[in-house]
Amino acid sequence: MLRKSLSVLLLFFLFFFVVPIAQAQTITQAESVKARVTRILDERTITRENGDVITQQNVELVSLGGTTKGETLEFKGISTIDVVSSRLYKAGDIVFVSIEYDEQNNRVVYITDFVRERGLIILVILFVIVVGLIGGKVGWRSLLALVISFMLILEFLAPLILAGYNPIIIGPIATILILAALIYITDGFNRKAHIAMLSIFVALIITFLLSWLFVNLTRLSGTSSEEVIYLIGDNIAALNFQGLLLAAIIIGALGVLDDIAIGQIEAVEQLRLNNPNQSKVNLFKSAMTIGRAHLGAIINTLFLAYVGASLPLILLFKINSAPFLSFSQVINHEEIATEIVRGLVGVIGLCLTMPIATVLAVWLLFDKKGESVKA
Repeated sequence: MLRKSLSVLLLFFLFFFVVPIAQAQTITQAESVKARVTRILDERTITRENGDVITQQNVELVSLGGTTKGETLEFKGISTIDVVSSRLYKAGDIVFVSIEYDEQNNRVVYITDFVRERGLIILVILFVIVVGLIGGKVGWRSLLALVISFMLILEFLAPLILAGYNPIIIGPIATILILAALIYITDGFNRKAHIAMLSIFVALIITFLLSWLFVNLTRLSGTSSEEVIYLIGDNIAALNFQGLLLAAIIIGALGVLDDIAIGQIEAVEQLRLNNPNQSKVNLFKSAMTIGRAHLGAIINTLFLAYVGASLPLILLFKINSAPFLSFSQVINHEEIATEIVRGLVGVIGLCLTMPIATVLAVWLLFDKKGESVKA
């Protein structure tokens, strides 16, 4: 689970720098550039009826790029519109601004977000150092595997899906390639790695079939997330969003399946080495006992992660805010139902991986003399 969390952080960092930042130009024709806040021109505070206090600002900026580089820009953030939240800016802040022109060719400037590169760079450098120092050779190999996995997603999976290929076919192929990179680069080309590959491959097949069954049974369209809006346009091939959801479920489950499979195989090896005379049945039972403790911890972690991600929706349910007025409405909301299917199918695949990996390790990891096979 830790490896999965770390991989999410690393992949997010890499994607942030590899994908061009001016994606908005392909959608809106607005120019998106970085700018530095030079001064706050005006500021006012609004108090809502519920007691919330928001601050609106008019901000002067200097453009740092694009066709307006060096020019002074003005963001008029003070308005009569009651926004959900407001950001406070100060001189020296680096932000992204969107520059558009109205029908009279007047320039309209919007601050879209802060530039977070500096913080992300520091965090990723710290991440690499900690993983490398504590993980040693395995840590560095794991980082290499994550980079290769990311490139497979960016350069193989994404282009083929955008070109119109079916994600149901491309997704599993990419998943197997990512799995091979994660297993063989991190753990080496040996018997344990082969068993892990076989265990996870079998579990992935079951997970994929369950995902396909319940995505269709619950009639999930795969279009519940806001990001889908940006994938619908004349410049993008028609996408199979349901297939995209299935591919996302399989790739998302890969991390925890890898975790439990490697853990079980290692447990079997250590138990056998510490007690070479025990029967395979007893070895299986002992390894399963260890696995159940590990499994319980992972399930709790997954559950809390999903609860944390869905906390705003839980609050809407508690205050009886539409459309979350009843438990039935909550679970039938497609975004919630998608996460339920994703989470429960992933946990089922996780549970099945444990006995599969344990059985294969007990019967295939050792030779007839009871010695661990290294290759």
